[in-house]
Amino acid sequence: MKTLARMRRLKLAAALAAAALAAVGCSAANSETTTQTASTAPNGTQSAAQADVADVTLHIGDQAGTGAQALLTAAGLIDKLPFKADWSDFTSGPPMLQAMGAGSVDVGGVGNAPPVFAAAGGDQLAIVGALQANPDGSALLVPKGSGIHDVAQLKGKRIAVAQGSSADYHLLTVLTKAGISVHDVTLVYLQPAAGLAALSSGHVDAWDIWSPFIEEGETLDGATAIVTGQGYGSPYSFTVASRAALADPAKAAAIRDYLALVAQAHRWANSHLSAWAAVWAKASGLPLTVMTKAAADDSSVATPITPAVIASEQLVANAFTASGLIPVHVNFSQFVDTAFNATAGSTA
Repeated sequence: MKTLARMRRLKLAAALAAAALAAVGCSAANSETTTQTASTAPNGTQSAAQADVADVTLHIGDQAGTGAQALLTAAGLIDKLPFKADWSDFTSGPPMLQAMGAGSVDVGGVGNAPPVFAAAGGDQLAIVGALQANPDGSALLVPKGSGIHDVAQLKGKRIAVAQGSSADYHLLTVLTKAGISVHDVTLVYLQPAAGLAALSSGHVDAWDIWSPFIEEGETLDGATAIVTGQGYGSPYSFTVASRAALADPAKAAAIRDYLALVAQAHRWANSHLSAWAAVWAKASGLPLTVMTKAAADDSSVATPITPAVIASEQLVANAFTASGLIPVHVNFSQFVDTAFNATAGSTA
């Protein structure tokens, strides 16, 4: 089976053309500034609203699980970006943030755990936007015909997961609630496409993953979810930006516009699930039956980065430290920039 990321690159052009037919009009992004409530923002952020972005090239990290480029296309907003966008695809959040740390990505969407691991490594980045996610967008799958029906049966088993991803945290909370240590199982660190192959072939006993890979495994391979995100993991995902980009007034302004348009696109998708699923299917290369379910399971809404959101991320960091998966304590409030909070409520 071709990997989802490769098929996405091959078929993205078709998705762009198809989306134009269903595009909806929307005005330029709201550039209202807001007072910072956590961390210390670079000086460039404070003047971002006044900066000219026409000549800015924003290097945006994307991944099949977030589909930001396809989402903006489906919502008719891709041509509303007032800056030049250079998109790069990644298999998951951790490699995207590694590229950000190396200076090749300015901004991108990831799950709850990647910012924590990047912060633990001392990367110069900050979360600048948050999404409250549908808990059905996370799941622990077992293969078709598995004799495993509950979490307690996972002790001593091999479990695939992408290291440092939101699935890594979801799995940690699942095991912890069942009284199982990460040392009581064998963690097999695999990126999504390899994780599905390992599950289907019987090389692992379970696989923790996110949408649309959940729906791919269930629909095409007969996998079963023994738990979802209901009562596990964290309800948030994030847009992360490099401190270097935030220190550049023009790039900071472009990031503000990007966040506002992505927030609008999510609101559009939540009320146009069929149209979103059709574009996402073409962009991903997966069948419409898979992506129709994924679009519903993965619905998200932009939310300001409040003290409660920051506290939730601190819990993620503390859990990884307590388990020994991160060797240091992370004070996550140092990796937050709330100057873009107004974009969460930006309207067309």
